[in-house]
Amino acid sequence: MDKIETLKQWVAESRRIVFFGGAGVSTESGIPDFRSVDGLYNQKFEYPPETIISHSFYLNKTEYFFRFYREKMLPLGYSPNVTHKVLARWEQEGKLQAVVTQNIDGLHQKAGSKTVYELHGSVLRNYCQWCGKFHSAEFIKESEGIPQCACGGIVKPDVVLYEESLDEKTINKACEAISNADMLIVGGTSLTVYPAAGFIRYYEGNRLVLINRDETPYDRWANLVIHDSLGNVFGRF
Repeated sequence: MDKIETLKQWVAESRRIVFFGGAGVSTESGIPDFRSVDGLYNQKFEYPPETIISHSFYLNKTEYFFRFYREKMLPLGYSPNVTHKVLARWEQEGKLQAVVTQNIDGLHQKAGSKTVYELHGSVLRNYCQWCGKFHSAEFIKESEGIPQCACGGIVKPDVVLYEESLDEKTINKACEAISNADMLIVGGTSLTVYPAAGFIRYYEGNRLVLINRDETPYDRWANLVIHDSLGNVFGRF
């Protein structure tokens, strides 16, 4: 039996699937990732991208931060791909319990997924740092310089920057879902970004599936490893 057939059989037999995904889930929708050849880390800016999207840079060079953010980190106008759609369908069928994602693009929800734990936040949520008023991603995109609320406060994206901690409530729910899963599918992530990558250690079952083009540090722990694109794999469902 080939690996995809094994995966299909496991999916058919499982009732509490959790999907843990990274940038590779959204690259097939056209959104560039950070670490690939033409990803953000290999583009030329005055500062390294990981410096620009840090909390201290945001505080000290706020206008530059927003210039970079608008140009490179506001993935608006993209559509869910086959992976997003299949996961949403599994949830509707009662097979999939949750999606845990490192992505900030909101495409899982756009595809119809309801239970999505966004470890690194979302570009679709933006709040005034003074009065707390919600603002859309379009508001940020269309504003100039530093986006400001009517009250005069800076409108900050609800995205976890470097040097910032993950939301504790989201972490707890994600870890609980993973620990209760009868099958954990990890896809489109190099599993090198912590603390997120360490979450899969909460899985105690015997159906840990890793789907990624390249090898990951967790391949030897997995019960099934598929080195392929997510589109090729989920396109079979």
